[in-house]
Amino acid sequence: MDDVTEPNEAVPWSLPSPWRDTRVAVVVPTYNEAGNIGDLAARVLALDLPRLRLVIADDDSPDGTGDLADDLAKQANAERPDSMLVLHRKVKEGIGRAHLAGMRQALALGDEYVVQMDGDLSHRPEYIPHLLGTILASRAGLVIGSRYVVGGSLSTDWGWHRRLLSRFAGRYVNAILNLSVRDPTGGFKIWRRDVLEGIGLDAIRSDGYSFQVEMNYRCKQLGHSIVELPIHFEERSTGSSKISFAVQVESMLTPFALRFGARRRPE
Repeated sequence: MDDVTEPNEAVPWSLPSPWRDTRVAVVVPTYNEAGNIGDLAARVLALDLPRLRLVIADDDSPDGTGDLADDLAKQANAERPDSMLVLHRKVKEGIGRAHLAGMRQALALGDEYVVQMDGDLSHRPEYIPHLLGTILASRAGLVIGSRYVVGGSLSTDWGWHRRLLSRFAGRYVNAILNLSVRDPTGGFKIWRRDVLEGIGLDAIRSDGYSFQVEMNYRCKQLGHSIVELPIHFEERSTGSSKISFAVQVESMLTPFALRFGARRRPE
């Protein structure tokens, strides 16, 4: 399958009631995403999901992303109360910790489903109703927006080395953890509330991008099904990647730690 095509813009699904009235939170960690946050917020909040809440978890971005998000939230909440929330985290602990902070807030506010997505617009917000409709129809514990199932694709701006590394990472994770997921490192997902509660967010050990793998593994340990939905993965529009060498090392070691190490972080 050719996975580097450039499809047309995603068209949001129009969900029927009562599905469109589901309480869903969209959690977006940010660090230096001032060039993307405005477009992202506008596209998420424009979706025909009247009980959607956008949760930004900003790790004290030096470029002012957090302040800009505050301004956007003020405007959004004036039009529809409680539609956008900004968490200001004073320590940069990694994307996994930021996701967890946003998830905890969503659960505390009573949201029934939680979407994870990146803040760089590599994930098209228009797929959110697709994810929500799929998890409601399938009753899966988790639905992943997948680059590597039939119908999924990658931006042509991705170089061969990034494509190779991404494919290798998926095969590496599956070989150790036997997840049977084509895109186990993907970060565009939707979770059922009860699954997140069952996993126990305070017990998650991973800090960086390996957080995605650990969450998938915990979901499977609990016996929940995982469904993959094809998406097109964009190249980020502005800014630069945050994947450091230390993050890559953690990603290599985490599958072994999950399979052969201590089962959980102490409560």
